[in-house]
Amino acid sequence: MRLIPILFVLTALVGCSGSLDRSLVGERAVGTLIPTSAITPVPTAPVASAVEPSPAAQVIPEHTPVQPSATPERASTQPSATPERAAVPPTATSERTLNQSTNVPTDIPLQPIATSARSDSHTAPWPPRIALRQIVSGFDRPLHITHAGDGSGRLFVVEKVGRIRVVRDGQILPEPFLDITDRVGSRANEQGLLSVAFHPRYRDNGLLFVNYTDNNGDTVISRFSAVGDRADASSEQIVLTIEQPFANHNGGLVLFGPDGMLYIGMGDGGGAGDPLGAGQDRWTLLGKILRINVETLPYTIPPDNPWADGSGGRQEVWIFGVRNPWRFSFDRATGDLFIADVGQNRLEEVHMLPAERSAGANLGWNIMEGNECFRRNDCDRSAFDLPIDVYPHSLGCSVTGGHVYRGAAFPTLQGVYVFGDFCSGRIWGLRSSVGGWERAELMQTKLRIATFGEDESGELYVAGYNNGVLYRIVVE
Repeated sequence: MRLIPILFVLTALVGCSGSLDRSLVGERAVGTLIPTSAITPVPTAPVASAVEPSPAAQVIPEHTPVQPSATPERASTQPSATPERAAVPPTATSERTLNQSTNVPTDIPLQPIATSARSDSHTAPWPPRIALRQIVSGFDRPLHITHAGDGSGRLFVVEKVGRIRVVRDGQILPEPFLDITDRVGSRANEQGLLSVAFHPRYRDNGLLFVNYTDNNGDTVISRFSAVGDRADASSEQIVLTIEQPFANHNGGLVLFGPDGMLYIGMGDGGGAGDPLGAGQDRWTLLGKILRINVETLPYTIPPDNPWADGSGGRQEVWIFGVRNPWRFSFDRATGDLFIADVGQNRLEEVHMLPAERSAGANLGWNIMEGNECFRRNDCDRSAFDLPIDVYPHSLGCSVTGGHVYRGAAFPTLQGVYVFGDFCSGRIWGLRSSVGGWERAELMQTKLRIATFGEDESGELYVAGYNNGVLYRIVVE
């Protein structure tokens, strides 16, 4: 019987510790079944000390009570009997827009890579001056923002406890779009209803897919059907279940790619240093980004998946060597894939994989952390797809991936990858430049940033996990 330790998190915890129980990890698919090999455990990594997030330069407009629950920590978690600490309340003010703070220089070198032909010309001021414009408040620990692609203009906000709420014309609709709180296990910080993805032909078929942890703590990918502003909770068809050995590092994102395939982000299963060795083991679904075809159920394997024939790894695997890819996104203009992978002791990392070169990519975990060897100094960096940007835990402790801005409202933000950090509340912009990538701090907030999102036109949003407020990112 597998043991799941009780995991509680301090707000800015950056390391894991303790002897962790090991178990075999099983996957139960409605589709193709491939046996999972035994996984060789490896030693755990040393413990890192917690880092307090630095205060924001500006206050946050707050019109709703702070949710009394703890923060959804995606950096390493530490087993403890200490109760979870409540989210830090923001300061009230009559202002309704967050203004940009002074940029903070960093001492982390940018990773030199060849600039792709997709690079945008840089004639606009850098960095752009952004602000956060409040749209609506009242969410309960929002974890994901997206749209249905159906021309309705609605935004959908996923709440950790197991609900999806609809925002229409700047208002939250009274009834949830989907309520599956009865089957979602959300007690641990990294558990809950984690994301939703609408089928590319949602307008015609009304199908949507969700990623949640069930009452046993295991990952469930399910399909539901919807009409109008309500999804039918009784229409659930389970696509895939993946046993979780620990309560953290669940990944959590489901996302349709430009190719119409469903991509699923899976963490390494939890524990410090990847004790199950999942990141580099191609025969487990943990520590991977998966890619499956859900046009029909049971799902099928796309024939161009790297190990589609089952000879070199699980057929579902598209990318491996990730620790906890909490959020990733496709550039809607180029198809390039941006992956933000939460770090262990020192570094948070962002990867960019060109659309034509993402299949079979190895992002390095647990041999690499960021752009550095994790346990040994003599690792072969050339064997991995290194990040385009890293930052140290002095600037944050849990990266939250965002989106490349492709909207029309703010030309100075065009082509900039906007992302942030859950612990410090910083928001950065990342853009390609001659010979590499450059990062600039766009804003510092008091938000616990668990998610960014896009609307149908490519405008960007962010939500405060700690204050339940949805904001639109604007340029001043």
